Amino acid sequence: MRIAALQMRAAAGDPVANLARIERAAGEAAAAGAAVLVAPELAVTGYGAGEAIRALAEGADGPLVDRLAAIAAGAGIAIVCGIAERVGEDVYNSALLVDGSGRQLVYRKSHLYGPYERGLFRPGQPAAATADLGGLKVGLLICYDVEFPENVRRLAQAGVDLVIVPTALPATDDGAFIAEKMIAVRAFENQLFIAYVNHCGGDERFAYAGLSTIVAPDGTVLAGAEAADEALLVADIDPDAFAASRAANTYLDDLRT
Repeated sequence: MRIAALQMRAAAGDPVANLARIERAAGEAAAAGAAVLVAPELAVTGYGAGEAIRALAEGADGPLVDRLAAIAAGAGIAIVCGIAERVGEDVYNSALLVDGSGRQLVYRKSHLYGPYERGLFRPGQPAAATADLGGLKVGLLICYDVEFPENVRRLAQAGVDLVIVPTALPATDDGAFIAEKMIAVRAFENQLFIAYVNHCGGDERFAYAGLSTIVAPDGTVLAGAEAADEALLVADIDPDAFAASRAANTYLDDLRT
């Protein structure tokens, strides 16, 4: 399966502009032969929109999600995208998978990062949110979730081939270490693929690290973006190509609990 990842400069508080950007990328990704396009954490609202996120949040059957589904259907591609999901009075930092056929998978971020997120969102329960896509089993996490090894291991034990991680990694002293080293370790220690897809640039609240990456089970970077600019990464996810790595590094089989 071919995957595309949009490192994106989102407009904070402007879902119309952000959905238009995702639509352009969906067309480019489909033209490149990708079966799925991944956009960053809270890509629809913009991560740094603050309290406006709560005002813009809607249910997983709302008009913004309908628009994402229509974009997916029009391009003939699945989309994984960060949204603000409202359930009653609660708002979740969620990742949504739509493919334009009516199929939908929602994952709610379980590990909220810092006072900004904790002031806006309710945490989801840790869970293995998975779907079959393009002949592979994929699982969803969001940003800080992937920094806890237990979350990736849960998906690996559920038989996932590819973990998709929309993120809003800030440009901090630790950002490059997380994107360039930790993600590769998570892929290697679980012998799976990871697509880690970030914002770039900044808004009035945050500057973002960029450095989106798609990593193979042996830790090889299949595609990577620089820090500053938007980019559309494309990589082929072929588990058979890494059978030797999986045979040599049998962590899941050898794990004692």
